[in-house]
Amino acid sequence: MSVVIVGGNECMRGRYRDLCRSYNCKARVYAKMDDGLTDIGRPDLLVLFTSTVSHTMIRRALSSAKGRDVRVVRSHVASVSALRSILEEHVPKA
Repeated sequence: MSVVIVGGNECMRGRYRDLCRSYNCKARVYAKMDDGLTDIGRPDLLVLFTSTVSHTMIRRALSSAKGRDVRVVRSHVASVSALRSILEEHVPKA
């Protein structure tokens, strides 16, 4: 399963990726606008950490996901535990 995370804290990128890896997911993290958020591809899950991201990034991520059958989850909290609860809910059990 692939996960794209938009927003969050820049210093937490590695922890986000490690947590996703523990759920057997491949993760890409876009913490800032200049990280190349032009096309997110076809992820299975798009996580938007809305408290740490600009409206422009949210609009760009949502427009990239539009029409591609991507599950979108918004979270106001950008913590590892918030990401863990999102993954618990949306990643199928192996």
